[in-house]
This record gives sequence, structure tokens and C-alpha cells, in this order.
Amino acid sequence: MPGTEVARKQHTLGGAAGIALLAFALMYRFFPGWLHLQPPMQEAVAPSAVATHAPPMTWVAVQAPPPKTVPADATAAESGTSFADSVRMGPPLPTSKAVAALLKKARLAEQKGALFEPREANAIALYREALTGAPDNVEAQTGLDRIGGALRDWTLAAIDRGDEVAAQRFLTAYASAGHSDDELADVRTRMKTLHQILPMLTAAADLMKAGHATTPAGNNALAIYRNVLAQNPGNSLADAGLAAIERDYLDHALAQAAQDDFAGADTTLGQASSIRPGSQSLLETRARIDGIRRQRAESVLAQARSALDAGNADLAEQLGKKAQSISADLAGLDKFNLSLSNARLYASMTPGQVIHDAFLDIAGSAPAVVVVPTGEFVMGSPADEVGHADDEEPQRRVHIGVGFALGQSEVTVAQFRAFVRATHYISDAEKLGGSSIYEESTGRIAERRGMTWQNDYRGERASDNQPVINVSWNDARAYVAWLAARTGKHYRLPSEAEFEYALRSGSAARYPWGDGNPDRVLGNFTGEGDRSPSKRSWTSAFPHYSDGYWGPAPVRSFPPDRFGLYDMDGNVSEWTEDCWHDNYVRAPRDSAAWVNPGCERRVVRGGSGSGALGVPDCGCTRHAQRAGGISHRARLVARKRPFLARKRSMNRGDYREPRNRAGGDRLVRATTQRLAPDSAAHCFGLWEAGTMYVSSSGR
Repeated sequence: MPGTEVARKQHTLGGAAGIALLAFALMYRFFPGWLHLQPPMQEAVAPSAVATHAPPMTWVAVQAPPPKTVPADATAAESGTSFADSVRMGPPLPTSKAVAALLKKARLAEQKGALFEPREANAIALYREALTGAPDNVEAQTGLDRIGGALRDWTLAAIDRGDEVAAQRFLTAYASAGHSDDELADVRTRMKTLHQILPMLTAAADLMKAGHATTPAGNNALAIYRNVLAQNPGNSLADAGLAAIERDYLDHALAQAAQDDFAGADTTLGQASSIRPGSQSLLETRARIDGIRRQRAESVLAQARSALDAGNADLAEQLGKKAQSISADLAGLDKFNLSLSNARLYASMTPGQVIHDAFLDIAGSAPAVVVVPTGEFVMGSPADEVGHADDEEPQRRVHIGVGFALGQSEVTVAQFRAFVRATHYISDAEKLGGSSIYEESTGRIAERRGMTWQNDYRGERASDNQPVINVSWNDARAYVAWLAARTGKHYRLPSEAEFEYALRSGSAARYPWGDGNPDRVLGNFTGEGDRSPSKRSWTSAFPHYSDGYWGPAPVRSFPPDRFGLYDMDGNVSEWTEDCWHDNYVRAPRDSAAWVNPGCERRVVRGGSGSGALGVPDCGCTRHAQRAGGISHRARLVARKRPFLARKRSMNRGDYREPRNRAGGDRLVRATTQRLAPDSAAHCFGLWEAGTMYVSSSGR
């Protein structure tokens, strides 16, 4: 029994030892790395590492890239040979001592960089000798392939830099190392091309040194480099030569831009773009010049704005044009041009803008004025217009080339009171002892003593927001002078042409609303439905119209017109600067006031009752209707808008009021005033109420 037990134990131990030995043998064969018995392997050389520079004189191994990630279920040995591959390959062929010695020498030669020299002791020769003794030796074949790849890259690098001697030397060695036939043929073709273009590159380099980069035509470096690239696309030497020529153009363009010669810089960039189209250097230089251009244009535009703010429109225009010539799409240029146009036409104001000129030495401000846009219109009325009068012809086209501002509404009693209190002014009505009022008992206008600007149309105390009446042309001029002194602006009365232009506000019709009867309440006109306190009515009036007022209404009681002006027609009439003439023969061709020295009658515009006919006439609201008034006679007047002084010129004994070319006169109702930045004269015009005849029938 004991003997049997011992035998069993010996059998078991023997079997285990056999299994362990077999396992050790398998591990040594297939996984030598686990036992740290794997011989040191020569690290793979990255051939491309030397492709862009001169090859080193010694062989330098570089770190191989990390192994690719394999699936988790794949079993691979550290040596890179899978277990399945090892089983399929079977046991390795035995390596003879002679072959092993050759491989060892080859590895040492490779480590020293002796790849193909000296002739008998270089790595290529030793690996080939090892293959002679062991044709299937993997290490020898791998070594030749590794060295062959490096030599190929070195050959190509030498070709790229034009080193024909080195390229031929590496090519010869490459042919004896590991290579594919196609790759070798390709390298030899490129070597042949180098041999053909090398003299051309040398000639181009000589021309560059002699300063013949682009001239003379047909015999310059640029032409040769292009010929080289035609034969060998991608040739780095030819491309470098073109880059050098391009650089000269780009540097010249930058210098031109620095001197504000942007047109020349654009021309030079155009020439450079034909050398290496789309090159990075070209794009970067173009971007730099665009930046310089933009900064310079912005600087010039800022100078233009400063000149405009200083009132020098001519200099501002010159600088603006310069900024535009530098950069046509410069941000803010359109806005500046609009400001420049407004400065010339409206003294930097804009059409429709409401202006309040503050007094300089006392509290308060001048009546508000609205900037009227420039334009042109036909002044007067045609002979076939209903209500036409001979003094409204001949018609003439008037161009309003200089902007002005007109009073937004009639001047009120309160505003005129401020003038009287500040100056202790005595009006013409007070000097004459009275003025005209409307008598309800008779329905007519009658003279009454003691009536002044403080009274309304019935002779009662006028409220503050009523348009001031009983004011003469002389009173209006005095008020104008006071406004000028208080504001530092230049005020004047509007010319008749300017008044009619503002009255029409772009319309060529008979009335402000068209040619027929008004279809809604638009202003204080004679209406069929109007009634006096004693129920009187008009004998001639617009049918089916009633505005709720028998006499003048408070200012701004009705909607404004297209220019933003209130009560331009109706309510009360307005004095203008013009002397009265029976027609427009020999009238100024522009919008200047038509004035004769010493004239006593002035033109009155704006709708009112017609004293000439003895009855009210709704035709007085026509655009072209006009009347004359004696300068010192107080009328039922409310002032209108501020205006600017005009330039004098003689015409057959007549003269025009001075006019500022810069534009921007302002006009107020009963007042007018101009928007000029310099030598502007703000003026005041007055509205005349006129005579309002009514029937005595009590209708």
C-alpha cells in the first residue's frame, strides 16, 4: 500500500514538472518578452523626419509612433505577433551562427550611421549578406526596408533643395536597399527632371541678383521660375523664387499704403496677385493694407467732421471726398455726407427739425421755428384759375436753394408782450391812437381809438395764446431786431416767394387741400356754418364747412401742414419783406425779397377776409392770393416766422435783401428766422388779419 502511494506521488510530480517545462518552452518561443529574453531591437527610423532638411551624416533612430489600439478581445503579444499567427507560422527557422554574427554587425553599423558607406562594412551590405545565408530572415529584410525608406526620403529632400550631387549619391544607395520598383522609378524620374531644370534655376538666381526679377520681358527670373514650375509643378526652389519676387511687390505696396498712396498700393497688389495667386503672404498683406486704409480713412473722416463742426463746410467737403477716395465703403460716410448737405442747406439742421433759440442775456427763447426743406415751385397762378388776379402773374419757377426755418405757429400776444416789456416799445397803433376792430353790430371793420396789440379782433383784452394783431410792418421789424439782439442770431421777414413756397408745402393746387372745397376741418377759413355771437354768417363761404371760430383762433388750434407748420393759410395774414408790385414782371429769379428803396407798401400773404371786395371771399385762402399794406399802418396782424438776411444785388433800381449762401434762415409766424452758421439774419414776418366783412342780414 505504501509503495503504491509513493509511486502515485512520483507519477503526479513528474507529470506536473513535464507540464511546467512545456509551458516554459512555449512561453520562451512565443512570448520571450515575458521572460525578458527578447534581444534589443533596432528602433524604426521615421523616413519623413529628414525629408525636409539635409540628411544627417550619421544614422539617428527616432521614437516610433505608439501602437494602434486593438479591440479588447484581441490577444497580442508585446512583440506584435498574435498567438494565432505564431501557431500558423510554426517554429522559427534556426539561425546559423554566421548569419547571427552578420545581423549583429549590421545592427552596429546601422546604429553608427554607416548605412551605405564604407563599401564593405555598411549596414546595407551586411543585411544583404545575411539574406544570402538566410533568404527568409525577417530581421535582415526589415532592416533593408527601413534603410531604403530613409534613403528615398533623403534623395527627395536633396532633389527639392537642388543638390544634384547628394541626390545622386542617395539614389544609388537607395537602389541597393529595400524599395519598390514603382517608387524607385518615380525617384529616378524626378532626378532626371532636376538635372534638366537645375541650369534654369541657376540662371534665375543670377537674374535675381542682377535685379532682373521681372524685366526685361522674356528674360527675367519670374519667367524662368514659371517655366520651371510648368515642367516640375510644386518645385520648392521655383516657388521660393516666386515668393521672393512677390515679397518685393508686397513690401512696395505696404510702403505706398504708408504714404497714403492707396491707389498705387492697389495696383501693386494686383501685380503681385499674378505671381502667386491666393498665396498666404498676399492675403495677409492685403488685409494689412485694408486695415491701414480703414484707419486712415477713419482719421480723415474724423478731421472732416471736426471741420464741419467748426463751420468750415468747404474744408469738410474736401476731407470727406478724400476719405471716400481712400475707402469708398467706409462706415459713417453716408451719414457725414448727409450732415454736410444739411450744413450747406440748413446750417447743420435737418428738414422738419424744430428749433428754439434761447435768449443770451435774459430768460426765455424766441418762438419755435421749423426747418423747411429746399426745393422749387411755380409761383403765382394761371389765368384760368378761379379767383385769379392780374397781380399773380406772370407765373415763374422759383428755386429754393437755401434752407430756412419758418415759425411753427403765429407769434402770440404773450410773446409780443415780452418784447414790449423788455424794450418799452411803443407800437404804431399806439402812436396813431388806435387801430381797426370788428364791430358785431354792423358786421364790419371800423377804426377805434385806443386799440393796440393787447386787444383781440373785437377790441377786448386778448388772451395770451391768441395770435397778436394790430401790428404794423414797422412793429414787426422792431420785434425782429429785438430777437436778433437777444439770441445772437440774424432774423428777418420772409420774402414773398419763401412764404408762398412754405404755404404750398409741395402742392400746386388752388388751395392747401386741393382744388375743391375742404372735406374736413383744416384751418380757420370762412365757412358756411360759421356764426358770429349775434348769429351773423358769411355771404361768401365754403359750403358745409365750419371751424368753430368767427374771428382768429388761438395758435395751433388746427392740424399742421406737410412741413409741420400751423395756420399758414387762414386765421390771420402775415407781413413779408417784399415791396408791393402790381405783378411779377422783373421779379427776382430766385427767392430773394423784391425791394425798392423807400417803398411804403409791403406784401401781405395768407388768408383773411377781403377788404377790397367789400365782402368776405373764400378765395383769399388760395395759395397765390396776395395783398398790399402800408408799412406804418397797424393791421389785424399776428406774427409768423424767423428768416435770414439775403445778399444784395442791384436790378434796375430794385435791390434784393442780403442772403446768406450757407442756408438755414429761420422764419417765425409773425416771425421768420434763418439757419445760417455765419452772417445769418433771422427775421420776423407778421400775419395780417385783414378786414373781415360779414353780411348784416343776421343769417
